[in-house]
Amino acid sequence: MPQEYTGPDDAQIPLALMRHRATDPDHRIGSLIFNPGGPGVSATETLRNLPNTAGTPGAFSPAVLARFDVIAMDPRGVGGSRAVRCLTDKQRADAAGTAFDPAVPGGKPLPQLLADAAAFTHGCITHQSKAFLASLSTDNVARDIDQVRSALGEDKITYYGLSYGTVVGPMYATLFPHHVRQMVLDAPVDTNLWFGNSLTFLDDVAVASERTLNAWFKTCRSEGSAVCPFGAGNPQAAFDTLIDTLEAKPLKIAPAKGATPGGQLDGAMTLETTRALAGDQNTWPLLTSALLAAQDGNGAPLYTLWRAVTVSPFPVPTAMYEAHTAIRCADWKTPAGIAAHKAAAIKAVTGARRIGPRAAYSALNCARWPAPNKDRFTKPLTGAGAPPALVVAGRLDPVTPHHWAENMTRTLDSAVLLTREGVGHGSYGINSCVDSAVDAALIRGTHPTDGTVCQTDKPATTRPLVPTNR
Repeated sequence: MPQEYTGPDDAQIPLALMRHRATDPDHRIGSLIFNPGGPGVSATETLRNLPNTAGTPGAFSPAVLARFDVIAMDPRGVGGSRAVRCLTDKQRADAAGTAFDPAVPGGKPLPQLLADAAAFTHGCITHQSKAFLASLSTDNVARDIDQVRSALGEDKITYYGLSYGTVVGPMYATLFPHHVRQMVLDAPVDTNLWFGNSLTFLDDVAVASERTLNAWFKTCRSEGSAVCPFGAGNPQAAFDTLIDTLEAKPLKIAPAKGATPGGQLDGAMTLETTRALAGDQNTWPLLTSALLAAQDGNGAPLYTLWRAVTVSPFPVPTAMYEAHTAIRCADWKTPAGIAAHKAAAIKAVTGARRIGPRAAYSALNCARWPAPNKDRFTKPLTGAGAPPALVVAGRLDPVTPHHWAENMTRTLDSAVLLTREGVGHGSYGINSCVDSAVDAALIRGTHPTDGTVCQTDKPATTRPLVPTNR
């Protein structure tokens, strides 16, 4: 693909593509292109692992797989499409250590955070050109999708996007409305905020994540210590004590063949793992079990889970972190002045006491970004001229709060909002009511009534997976 679709730049970017052909070719509708989010999640890897991920957000139903060729495209800078690289293996390993303090905004003193941002951004332009980094914007991803559509010989495409994929979808529908057949946007981002104030965006995410952690606390408390023994009726106090204890004296983790090389578990790692697991009510029993084990001096469950946390809205040294940051910085309008980041850090910590410090200063890399995208698309993503979109939102989503879905529905020229009750990021593939509605939208182009609400399939519980003697 062209590195830029405007100007004389002749550079090309290779794109990784994968196709899962319709299992019922006689009744094939067409091609369905999807983006699983991140930004930075590889669509080709997601499609390759699809048989093993049934029952997870974004997993397509057999009915959809029967009627569509599902097309996975790794966006430029992601996965097989020349993945962004900014850190050396040693830098990534060092960053994954125990240097973060959960009580300090950003995890480290500000001078160290600024030094880290300088090292990160320098690494980005050492490994890639500024022109390539500036080309990673979502408008170019949408143009790439249209090139793929044309190469497939399709006049119109069907689209499903999850999380960041709900930025890609409206962008495509705005630039190429007459090439959209149907579009489903799951766990939607407020696109006005995405391209607007990145500090407000991150503050919203911190508050949303704090709400899901509070929902876990509330459920544990209401279920009572006979069901949820962590904290004996006061899980908040027990959690805060555990974080402080592990930060002061981390637990040593012995190597386990095939599971972990060993290391140590501190308070910051425990907080990050809890943030991730509290954000999905299906993993609440796992979280309760792991916290109880850590309380008893066994940090292995939490440590193993921490190593498995691959998607975070805040900086963590994961395999997708560099691509995640580069795409955000290509799209975002981030203040360069540190005063704005200081004010945002205070607001985040005040509004989200436990998760706020994780969000603080997490846009510093973009504030120092060395490859400004001077021609990024900034108009509202209305999708005017495209068919009505189905917008699906969780009531308590740890990453994309429900009011973002409401804002997206207002921004799009034509859209229907479907809400799923409960805690979790992404709704299609985990809820039977949502599954039916999404399948109907993708296959038949029919939508539920705007404002329809789907109940959870099973009540949330914090009952630990492993019974305790407490």
